[in-house]
Amino acid sequence: MLILSHPTGNANVRQAARALNEAGLLSEFWTSICWQQEQRLNRVLPDSTVRELNRRSFSDVRPEQIHTVPWREVGRLMSVRLGLSSLSRHETGAFSVDAVYRSLDHKVARRLQSRPNVTAVYAYEDGALSTFRAARELGAKTIYELPIGYWRAHRELLEEEAALEPEWANTLRGKSDSEHKHHRKDEELKSADQIIVPSQFVRRTLLKAGPLKGSIHVIPYGAPPIHTTQQKRPTTGPKIKVIFVGMLSQRKGLGYLLRAVEKLGPNVELTMIGKYVGRCRALDAALRVHRWIPSLSHDEVLQEIRCHDVMVFPSLFEGFGLVVLEAMSCGVPVIATAQSGAPDFLEDGKDGFLVPIRSAEAIAERLELLIRDRDRLGAMSQAAVRKAARHSWESYRQHLIHTVRRALAEDALAPLSATWSPELQVSNPC
Repeated sequence: MLILSHPTGNANVRQAARALNEAGLLSEFWTSICWQQEQRLNRVLPDSTVRELNRRSFSDVRPEQIHTVPWREVGRLMSVRLGLSSLSRHETGAFSVDAVYRSLDHKVARRLQSRPNVTAVYAYEDGALSTFRAARELGAKTIYELPIGYWRAHRELLEEEAALEPEWANTLRGKSDSEHKHHRKDEELKSADQIIVPSQFVRRTLLKAGPLKGSIHVIPYGAPPIHTTQQKRPTTGPKIKVIFVGMLSQRKGLGYLLRAVEKLGPNVELTMIGKYVGRCRALDAALRVHRWIPSLSHDEVLQEIRCHDVMVFPSLFEGFGLVVLEAMSCGVPVIATAQSGAPDFLEDGKDGFLVPIRSAEAIAERLELLIRDRDRLGAMSQAAVRKAARHSWESYRQHLIHTVRRALAEDALAPLSATWSPELQVSNPC
């Protein structure tokens, strides 16, 4: 039996919990907050609070399997809402994201001491170190998921971007991570028997980590179910409706999208959905011109995507742009970069476009092409839906369970050098 832990439980974590539970492998799921959507409090709490809490529901796991460590996360949410920034300050704050991850990690490690029947643990970056140390003492196997890229590759890109675009430097989170945090990440990686990543891009970044004992498996995330009501017709007329979803950060390549839109002038109508993360004059000016929605529920995001013709996802460093597949499932083709995870499933020119990072010109060229050729936009919309249907969450769950079962069945695993070979990859469901 296996213990799975993650403090917030995003879409891929929910699917992992569901897969493990359906396969009879899940003993316990540990998280920070678990909220029942039928709670009576939902009737009296503010809508924004209800939306946030409903994201913390886990209907695919039995209540008796769920264990929570809520107080650090509750403190973080309250300190952010009340503007008490010192309490949630990066790494050092009592209610920082790092404190939330470490608190859960320590609790799971202590739990292992009373669960000798647990044969494996499954944890995520920044929340696995204590758990893995305890698992090693018990002889349990360690499965590690790295949803984004390796920290050294990430830091190098952020430093390079800050030098190239100093006006956007304040939006680049991750530059201030301490060496202690980097050391923890490295020990987590080196303690893992199995390493699961969502894209070939993430796998390539691990070349900078040096030799690892764990086998690396690429298991792409999935798309939501396709519904016939999601078939849509592109906007007619001279304008094209473009949407961006993600943190308003230069790591997401937002500055390059804004330049591309500026080149095309009145031919583009841009919507941005995402949280503000740092002061930036260029961004502030853009938010006064274009439509901006700071936050929506997941269902509301999908509804908003369906009202647009194309998504632009110009990320400079992304493990797997889950929103790319979500847009494609809505019949919205995507212009994405080669460092977004999209090359693992998106076919350039057919169901979307792949562009180089940091290229406003390439983004503008693809948008201009779609403005001129609405028939092609319609054909790409249909192709995007077909592609998303082949990359379902069901397919993700099947691949994950196949990998975990193999890991639990093996008595010993051959070390993996920094040079990887394609035959070690879990097959892509394309």
